[in-house]
Amino acid sequence: MPSRTERRRVVVTGADGFIARNLRARLAEVEGIDVLPVTRADDAAALARKMARADVVFHLAGASRPADVSGFAEDNVGFTRAVCDLAARCERPPVIVFSSSVQAALDNPYGTSKRLAEEIVAGYGQETGARFHILRLANVFGKGARPDYNSVVATICRNAARGLPPPEGDAAVPLRLVYIDDVVEALVDLIDADRPSGFVEIGSVHEVTLGEVVALVAGFAACRRTPFVPRAGSGLARALHATFLSYLEPAAFAYNVPVRSDARGDFVEMLKTGDFGQVSCFTARPGVTRGGHFHHTKTERFVVVSGTARFRLRNVDTGETFATTAKAGEGQVLEIPPGWAHDVTNVGEGDLVCVVWANEDFDPARPDTVPAQVVP
Repeated sequence: MPSRTERRRVVVTGADGFIARNLRARLAEVEGIDVLPVTRADDAAALARKMARADVVFHLAGASRPADVSGFAEDNVGFTRAVCDLAARCERPPVIVFSSSVQAALDNPYGTSKRLAEEIVAGYGQETGARFHILRLANVFGKGARPDYNSVVATICRNAARGLPPPEGDAAVPLRLVYIDDVVEALVDLIDADRPSGFVEIGSVHEVTLGEVVALVAGFAACRRTPFVPRAGSGLARALHATFLSYLEPAAFAYNVPVRSDARGDFVEMLKTGDFGQVSCFTARPGVTRGGHFHHTKTERFVVVSGTARFRLRNVDTGETFATTAKAGEGQVLEIPPGWAHDVTNVGEGDLVCVVWANEDFDPARPDTVPAQVVP
């Protein structure tokens, strides 16, 4: 391997495949990497030229659903042997990272071909002393996977994004899923990793049922065109939500939510979460005052994003008062505790725009909003 100050040449086989396209996009962000893509369009001479320059080889090419069973031996075994033979001839044999499959442990044509390919890669490492790493991947999902092919998650997400029913199947079927970004990060980490050759485990494997995936994705689809947003900030939900959105048609990217308008300005409930509050946005014309109420339990945070606002508060129990002026660009956050009547006046020349977070969704049946003048 060259030093980290030198440019590294990285060959990616199967370069137009699902994993490889995501890897190439990530490698474009890494300093000092020159990617040499290998696709089926490359003949033997082109493959040899690229392999001769390689410092690292991500061998991602392979067949999972060939037209004929003989394609497993040709693509998974034969091509792996060709890659390793060319790598062995290099003056400085490159690191080879091979994407295998959990099915390599099974006695089916695909699994057998992957297991034989693993043995070829391991033999290359033993013969040359070069590092090699083998990833036995579970079901990889994420943006760019091909629906109706070899990713049930891609099919579920595509169907939900297009208003189609989920694919038929036993809801209790167990799935072992790994997200494409986790795979890509594991691959990138291996470029400079000082670790022994052998198998590499990807830690974030999600064990779930088919029915659970269908239910999560259906929930994401149901939230579309409403202010409600799903819990999608971490773990499997985060990955599935991103995957679901990646299958939206561009015409579906934008949608409208209700806007309540009157002489004072506009009010929009932008985001509702169900259990950790909502985000709203309102405008006020010059000289207009909005608010004039207090809450028993609800709390709020205000930020001015355009214009100038004068906030006034009064403790309805003690009569204590507080006032502050906030201008756009200052980043001032005003937090409203329970029991303080409050209002906001546009004291600027143009329209005032404020964003407000409340710690609970607004419930018309229990609004916790009590009219009260700030200045009696």
